[in-house]
Amino acid sequence: MPLKRIVLRLARNPGIPDGDDKQGYVLVAPLDAGGKIDLELWRALRAKCTVDRFHPDPAEKADGLLTHRGNQWRFHYDEDEEGPDEGGYRLGDHVFKPGEYVTIASHGEDPLTYVVTEVDRVNGA
Repeated sequence: MPLKRIVLRLARNPGIPDGDDKQGYVLVAPLDAGGKIDLELWRALRAKCTVDRFHPDPAEKADGLLTHRGNQWRFHYDEDEEGPDEGGYRLGDHVFKPGEYVTIASHGEDPLTYVVTEVDRVNGA
C-alpha cells in the first residue's frame, strides 16, 4: 500500500466565509482501502509520514512529522518557532478523499475545518 500525499485547505469557517486555499496542510501518510490512515503501515513507515503547514505568512509555515500517541494523531513540529504540536479531531476516523472535511486545532487556537482537495500517490513509495 503506497504512501499518499493529502492536501487539506482551509474551508469555510466562522469569520472566513469563503475559506482560504492558501492556508492548509500537506500530509504524507499511508491510507487503507477505505481512505483512512493505516496505523500498522504508519508504524512501518513513520519516518516518511510528514506534515507541512502552508500559509501566506512565512512565519506560519512549518514542517514536521505525523505522529500517533494513544488513540490520537498529532502534527509534531521539531522547532520552537514552528509552534506546539497540533491535533486533529478524530483523524483516525476520517476518510481522506477529495471533498471530505477534517477539523484541526492549530496552535491551541479554536479548531478550524479543512477540506481534502487532493489525494495522490507519492512517487517512489
